[in-house]
Amino acid sequence: MLMRGVVVWLIIIFVESLHGIARGLVLEPLIGDFRARQVAVFIGAALIVVITFVSVRWLKGSQMLDFLLVGLLWVMMTVGFEILLGRIVMGLSWERIASDYDLMHGGLMPLGLLVMLFAPLAMAKIEDEV
Repeated sequence: MLMRGVVVWLIIIFVESLHGIARGLVLEPLIGDFRARQVAVFIGAALIVVITFVSVRWLKGSQMLDFLLVGLLWVMMTVGFEILLGRIVMGLSWERIASDYDLMHGGLMPLGLLVMLFAPLAMAKIEDEV
């Protein structure tokens, strides 16, 4: 099941990457970088839920723990991906990366990661897979 979870995560990351490009081209010029990143968390969370809903039966989990482990795997891989992409590919500072995770100053990424963590379990319950 975890290997299937990795495949779904690759789809999520691909879609989220396209979403990030669109955010930069459309939202940032209209509302600025930080506000665009805030709005994008909610759009990204919706994309994660839709992709998870479509793929949850294919994941073939048999119990709640299976779906929670997939969500945890997704969160860990996403944080790693964000750090690698931000630092190595985009050359962002640690402060810039951390700003997305700073709830006290408007960074909403932890909310998106919570959606990602619980989406497999929630969608499995909706699909009555657990």
